[in-house]
Amino acid sequence: MNKKGIIIIVLVFGLVTLGVLKLKKNKEDVKGKLYIHDTTAPILVESQKPKMHAFDKAFAFLGTFEAIRQNTIGSDVAGKIIKMNVQEGDKVSKGQVIAKLDDEMLALQLESASVNVEMNKNDDARNNNLIKQNAISGVQSEKTKLALKAAEAQYKLIKKQLKNTSITAPFSGVVTKKMIDLGSVIGAGTPLIELTDISSLKLTISVPERDILKFKVGQKVILNADVYGSKEFKGTVSSVSYKADASHNFKIEITTPNSKEHPLMAGMYGSVALNNSKAKTALAIPRKALIGSTKKSKVFVIRGGKAKLVSFTAGIGDSEFIEVVDGLSENDLVVVKGQINLQNNTNVITE
Repeated sequence: MNKKGIIIIVLVFGLVTLGVLKLKKNKEDVKGKLYIHDTTAPILVESQKPKMHAFDKAFAFLGTFEAIRQNTIGSDVAGKIIKMNVQEGDKVSKGQVIAKLDDEMLALQLESASVNVEMNKNDDARNNNLIKQNAISGVQSEKTKLALKAAEAQYKLIKKQLKNTSITAPFSGVVTKKMIDLGSVIGAGTPLIELTDISSLKLTISVPERDILKFKVGQKVILNADVYGSKEFKGTVSSVSYKADASHNFKIEITTPNSKEHPLMAGMYGSVALNNSKAKTALAIPRKALIGSTKKSKVFVIRGGKAKLVSFTAGIGDSEFIEVVDGLSENDLVVVKGQINLQNNTNVITE
């Protein structure tokens, strides 16, 4: 290789080396400017130990209002939707037509079945006269009668299918979900709408073993809805479970008629206060520490500098505190502020 070629190779190698060094420097500069969150850095939270709290009035059991009835309404026959008479949010009455399927083919089949019934009736009448004259056998007459019964059964079946092309509401309620639309081709059993009856509602609560005997079916109680504050609703205990769950809580259902002035909705939080309840003092935590609902109560507890998600059994409650029946002790540090930024095993520091 001549001297000129060697010089060119050295120059190319030098340029490549400079390029690599430049890229490496740019990468380091960019990395230095980027913010990389340190997942191990502790998060500042506020904590508090459970303490004895005086529930100084007729204490409340917490729960959620549910619709008295909620069903998915489907079609008994297949066909094409030619009329859709409701939308989500519409109120419907029992027997009101929700949707209409194309019934032209079924109408023609019904007409044909009617002709078939008439024809078999005529054959049966003729055979009845002939058998009196011993002109035909009894077996032949019996076949005619069976053919007539089959034709009548087919007529009734098609007539019922034709009637089922008009899909009606089995009870009064509100359309809370709509699954199909005009022009949809559906099969038998296809769900069309979700119909919810909130003319009455039921409040479902979980009651600890020690309080279960305070509830009886038919008992009159006072309900409150969180959204209406101190407004009271009259309720009746409609169901008392005879079997406890794993936490020794019993399921109670209380029904209440809906109010026009203060309408209740399915999913609202509510509570029931017992007039025969006595004031009591019990271990409690602030309601704001609660993660999720009172049915599956959880809180973050600080242990070894980490936030641990812990389940506990909730009892009675008031506007600020919830009783701790089981799962927490007086020495636990419960996170009451800052838990929105936490996950299980997150490093934390306290104020």
